[in-house]
Amino acid sequence: MKAVVIGESSGATIEKIMAVYPRHKLIVDKYVAKGEVIGIGPFSDMGNMAIFTTRKAAEEFVTEDPFILEGLVKSFVIRDWKDTMLPEG
Repeated sequence: MKAVVIGESSGATIEKIMAVYPRHKLIVDKYVAKGEVIGIGPFSDMGNMAIFTTRKAAEEFVTEDPFILEGLVKSFVIRDWKDTMLPEG
């Protein structure tokens, strides 16, 4: 079972987002290197989503992500997700 973090934008300016982005990218890269993040990115309304290989990885990520810690993400939920495109295994 995978886990998805869905975040709601706080309405921060693009300037604020880009100022925090390098620190956010360091955390994302850490999870990518461990093979724990499958996909991540913004929605057109500046909300965001990240798909993790496990709920544990998603829960750890939200405790470290500067976008969340510094209020650029107003709120988020973690939802368990079954990827039906891939065989069970």
